[in-house]
Amino acid sequence: MPVRTIGIGIAGDAEKVIRSIAGSTTRSSLVLYTRDSTIPVPPQAGLTLTVCEDPAQSLVADLMDGRIDAAVRGTLPANTTLSALKEASGVQRLERAALLETARGVKFFLAPVGVDEGWEIGERIELARKARAMAVRFGLPDRVGVLSGGRTGDIGRHPAVDRSLADAELIARMTGGVHYQILIEDAVRECGVIIAPDGISGNLIFRTLIFLGSGRGHGAPVLNIDRIFVDTSRATPDYGNAIRMADSLLK
Repeated sequence: MPVRTIGIGIAGDAEKVIRSIAGSTTRSSLVLYTRDSTIPVPPQAGLTLTVCEDPAQSLVADLMDGRIDAAVRGTLPANTTLSALKEASGVQRLERAALLETARGVKFFLAPVGVDEGWEIGERIELARKARAMAVRFGLPDRVGVLSGGRTGDIGRHPAVDRSLADAELIARMTGGVHYQILIEDAVRECGVIIAPDGISGNLIFRTLIFLGSGRGHGAPVLNIDRIFVDTSRATPDYGNAIRMADSLLK
């Protein structure tokens, strides 16, 4: 089997990225994209340093041109990196789903996870369909759990709650999923995909689980481009999981 190449960006916390690589146990070769030529690269086989003026642009360009087989954002800034990827891919928006793991070891894909994502019903329907296919690839249940801003008994308490409940019912019907109302604790026990009411609540679920709830993040693959790009949070304590995810998607 040919050796594949994964690129990972560094805009800060170089030591954390290097430490993550050392613990990733991937067989792919790794290329570090950074502006800092002083980063100490350990004597590790298949690890190279690419020093460039704009690491985000270089990482995306090399991915799209096939010079690397997959990319992990690492500590590069989200706005510039994802904007470069969106432009290079020719899509109006990027669709991502984060693979998360609870403190008890339950894994599921969560979407939307960006504050600007999933605000339209059609967007969440597409996220559900594509995330379900990704869940199957990782051996997770293909059941989709759709969340809303309350229980059905809360209808009439506020117009935003009523709208959220109605939207979730429609999304569940259109995707063959199940409307779990606000009961995320039930949904994660039975579903491989969780669809949040919007990108803000999805981002809050992600951050609460990872940074307050002793959960783990495994990266968020972009679902609507023909290249493998695993998004990460700069606050993530370790990128080994995201590197392993990119490696798994290559296989």
